[in-house]
Amino acid sequence: MMSIFAKYWWLLALRGVAALLFAIVVFSLSRTHFAALATCLAVYLLADGAMAAYSGWRLRGEEYAWWLLIAEGITGILLGLTIWLGRLEDHRLVYLFSSWCILTGLFELWLAYHVRKEVQDEWQLAVAGVISMGLGVVMLFRVYGGTVSLAWYAGFYALFFGLLLIGLGLRLRRWLTS
Repeated sequence: MMSIFAKYWWLLALRGVAALLFAIVVFSLSRTHFAALATCLAVYLLADGAMAAYSGWRLRGEEYAWWLLIAEGITGILLGLTIWLGRLEDHRLVYLFSSWCILTGLFELWLAYHVRKEVQDEWQLAVAGVISMGLGVVMLFRVYGGTVSLAWYAGFYALFFGLLLIGLGLRLRRWLTS
């Protein structure tokens, strides 16, 4: 299984790059209109969901990991479409994004648990899961923090998540070439 994860290291790194780009855009939009933030969030969730689902599809046939990535991807795609097509108030967007963070964190922790025997230093995936879940819980307690708060939460989440995914992708690439 490790060789399959390593073969598609670039998908993890690409998800990380997408997260970093999202962070940059969100930090620059933090004081603009809610619609711009919602659109950026929807696009990010759609892109990340599509990459996660594709990763899972490429890993199908493995014992456990592939369906976790597909489930994470479908969750992201559905939430992205909900935000894209829906007319949401601030607090509903926060609920949706925080729910996605918590679910994604659970998927990542589950995946880190399952690959721990084959991936050295799987802690990066576990840390990404903990950050995802922690941010989701914090946002649930600050639902009415406003658009600027949501932008900062989402931006910091994407920044840390992106760096961790890029690190894990590069570690897998090194494993593949060694």
